[in-house]
Amino acid sequence: MFKIDKPLPMPTEESAPFWEGTRRGELRAQRCGDCGHLRWPPAATCPICLSSRQEWVRLSGRGKVYSWIVVHKSQHPAFWGDPFNVAIVELDEGPRLHTNLVDVDPSVIRIGLPVEVVFDPQNDEITLPRFKPAA
Repeated sequence: MFKIDKPLPMPTEESAPFWEGTRRGELRAQRCGDCGHLRWPPAATCPICLSSRQEWVRLSGRGKVYSWIVVHKSQHPAFWGDPFNVAIVELDEGPRLHTNLVDVDPSVIRIGLPVEVVFDPQNDEITLPRFKPAA
């Protein structure tokens, strides 16, 4: 059987600072320069006040599991094989990220499980933020 590489995110002009941060081991999000709303995903304008002023801020990388599933049968051949989890993590600062949990038995995953970010380099450009149970 041939190996298919897993698809990776494709940074955009708006998301490039996020991916630069993950390469450095930093989790970042946009904050509105006018109303202060912390937003994810990145966007050209604030969804609250419509301002185009924004800055990237470093986040703590800590949060809790908001929701999760275990995928047993993926539609994409690169993910065929062992089941894997997909989680939504609500960060302490508020935004929610889609991610995977690592270093955890699926039987202990639960809503509200405290987690912390770990960085998983995929290549020279993309480092994925994943989460593990908090120490």
